[in-house]
Amino acid sequence: QVQLVESGGGFVQAGGSLSLSCAASGRTFTGYATGWFRQTPGKEREFVAYSNWSGSNKYVTDSVKGRFTISRDNAKNTVYLQMNSLKPEDTGVYYCAADVPPMGYSDDEKSYDYWGQGTQVTVSS
Repeated sequence: QVQLVESGGGFVQAGGSLSLSCAASGRTFTGYATGWFRQTPGKEREFVAYSNWSGSNKYVTDSVKGRFTISRDNAKNTVYLQMNSLKPEDTGVYYCAADVPPMGYSDDEKSYDYWGQGTQVTVSS
């Protein structure tokens, strides 16, 4: 079992920044890949970013490329999502998810085994 807890969400004006954290606990010693997803009311949850266990392979979806950065500190069992130049369309509940053991890059939520409870990000225009 792996437990994930997101933090760092909040309210920000367009153009601002937020940094989300995803802290993992439990059976993390096997290594895990992490995905960030987001969901807005009335829409399906969508992929935002991915990092493999070592951090050597990272991907972000096209709509956030150049603005969002995923990183991780495995000594702290924490994955981060730095979000800059935020837009109102970035508003949503952000979830981190873990693929344990890591099976390679995926933007499909079905590939992930464990999920956090989500953190709300609201960007005002």
